[in-house]
Amino acid sequence: MRKRKKKLIIDADAGIGDAITIIVAALDPEIDLLAVTACQGVVSGEQANRNLQTIFNRLDLPKHPRLGFCSNESEVPISTLQDIPASVLHGESGLGDCPVTAVPRATPKQAVKVLVDAIRSQPGEVTLLTLGPLTNLKLAIESTPGLLQELENLICLGGSINVGGNITAAAEGNFYADAQAAKFVMESSVDKILVPLDVSNQLLLNFSELDRLPRVENSEITRLFDQLLPYSLRASRRYLGQEGVPLHEMAALCAVSRPQIFSRRLMSMQVETDGKLTKGMTLFDQRKLRNQDSNIEVVTEIETRAALDYFTGVLWNALDSE
Repeated sequence: MRKRKKKLIIDADAGIGDAITIIVAALDPEIDLLAVTACQGVVSGEQANRNLQTIFNRLDLPKHPRLGFCSNESEVPISTLQDIPASVLHGESGLGDCPVTAVPRATPKQAVKVLVDAIRSQPGEVTLLTLGPLTNLKLAIESTPGLLQELENLICLGGSINVGGNITAAAEGNFYADAQAAKFVMESSVDKILVPLDVSNQLLLNFSELDRLPRVENSEITRLFDQLLPYSLRASRRYLGQEGVPLHEMAALCAVSRPQIFSRRLMSMQVETDGKLTKGMTLFDQRKLRNQDSNIEVVTEIETRAALDYFTGVLWNALDSE
C-alpha cells in the first residue's frame, strides 16, 4: 500500500533556520507542503514575505505551496539573541548571504486567510507546524472559532522547560515576541505538541556536519545552502563564541516527519505575559500534586543522529533527482 504523504502547513518568520527547514520540507517526498505563511519575528513582516518568495523562486519544484503574506497589523518586536541583533546573526535580510530579489506582490494573499483556507480545505488531515511567533495562528483562531479542531496535528516550536530562555534569561524568542498569542494558543483546550529549547538546542550543526552535507556542482539547492548555513556558522562563532548552530526549526520539522525519534511527556504549562523580567516565560508545573491537568504534550528527548540523517537523506534524494 502506498504511504500517504503528510499534509503540512508551515508558519514561519523566515530567518536562516526557517529557510533551510522550509526547503527540506518542500523537497521531502513524504510531505505534501500545502502552504507556507509569513509572520514577523527575526525579520519584519515585509521582509519575511520577500524571503519566502525568494526561497520558492529559487527552487525548481513541480508544485509550489500557497504563500500567505504577513500584513504587519501587529506590533511584534523583532527578536534578538543575548542582546545581539537578529540582523547580525541572520544577515540584514534574514537569509545570510542569500540575495533577496523578490518584490512585493500587487495582491498578496494574507497569511491568516491562507492558514484558514488550507486547514479547512482538508479537515482532519493537515498538520500545522509553527516555527515563529504565534501571532498568525491566534488571529486565525479568533476569526474562525473551532479551527484548531479541524487539524490532524498542531506542532509548535517554542518555550523551554529547564534551560531558561535565549532572548531573555526566562523567555524563548518565539514566545517572547508575542507572549499574548503564545498564551492564547498554548493554553487552549486542543491537542498540541511543543518542541522546546531543551530539545531543539541539542540538534547542533557544526562545520564538520556541514562538510558532510551532500553537494552537487551547479545545483541551485547546493547554492542556496552555501548562502545560508556558512553565514550562520560564522556568525555564531564570531558573536556567540559557539562552534555550531542549533537547528531549532529542523528539530521541529522532525517532530512531523520522524516522530519516532522523540520521547514525549504530557505536562501542565502556562505562559507568563505580564512579568517585567519573565514576559514569554513558559512555566511547567512538575509537582506530583498540582491543581491543573496536563494541557500539552512536550517533546523531551531527540535522537540527534537520526535527525541529522533525515536532513542529509532528503538532500541526497533531491540532488539525485535534479
